[in-house]
Amino acid sequence: MINSESKLAQEFWMNERLPHCPVLDFHAHMGNLGGGYLPKKTAEAMLNTMDKCNTLLTCFCGHETLFNPSYDRDADRQVVLKYPDRYKAYFGVNGRYADPEKDLRHVAENPDVYVGFKFLCGYFKVKLSDPRHEAYFEYADDNKLLVLAHTWSGSASEGPEEVEKILKKYHNLIFIAGHSFHNEWERAVELAKEYPNLYLELTAVLDDRGGLDLFVEKLGSDKILFGTDLPWFSTHHGIGAVLSAYMTDDDRRNILYRNGAKLLDRFPWFKPLWAIKGSSE
Repeated sequence: MINSESKLAQEFWMNERLPHCPVLDFHAHMGNLGGGYLPKKTAEAMLNTMDKCNTLLTCFCGHETLFNPSYDRDADRQVVLKYPDRYKAYFGVNGRYADPEKDLRHVAENPDVYVGFKFLCGYFKVKLSDPRHEAYFEYADDNKLLVLAHTWSGSASEGPEEVEKILKKYHNLIFIAGHSFHNEWERAVELAKEYPNLYLELTAVLDDRGGLDLFVEKLGSDKILFGTDLPWFSTHHGIGAVLSAYMTDDDRRNILYRNGAKLLDRFPWFKPLWAIKGSSE
């Protein structure tokens, strides 16, 4: 048994979930994906997975919302309104079709729906620092919102250099580096140490043994957020990978829910940490 000294690991192997440790997922999607087969793509199917894993809240951006600007941008909002205690949404920003006046009005009118914005710059070939994104960053900074951006090593659109341009300019928004600059683990740690509002997110990090161990060893566990890319990847695998990495159970609790709870506490709708179901605290 890996990490047999961990009480959380023992609970997970015995129960296939963590009954006394809730999970907050900061990176997910939903809905149809052209050319892709995702059997658990609906809100209800994802809820089934969440319930099995004790995931209390998932922050997501629907595939169609993100990839198809002509699609009904209200679809994600409807999911959150239907399941307000289980889902919150990122508003997807496609720089090629950005309409800040319309988009930001929609976000402002729905403060209980959106936690911030989602950027996928490498796919759209519009750099993160492109002027077309400026209004969104300014709004997120003024309102202390979350910004989840796909970040990857070697990318001219969303690599460390582009992210640092944003971090140097905006100090109040919370920048979540989706995939943690995948494979540039050392650089990810350097940036997270330098910029207080940068957090590293674990989707796809956990497919490479050693990345998370390095984060905890050199950075600590206070600036790491759990994410899965659900319905792409298995939440059970993600939790199991966190339980299998070298760290304490205290570190694991930080990653699985404590750090996220501290960030979400800025929103009036978020329940206090002591009220989170399933927490032993």
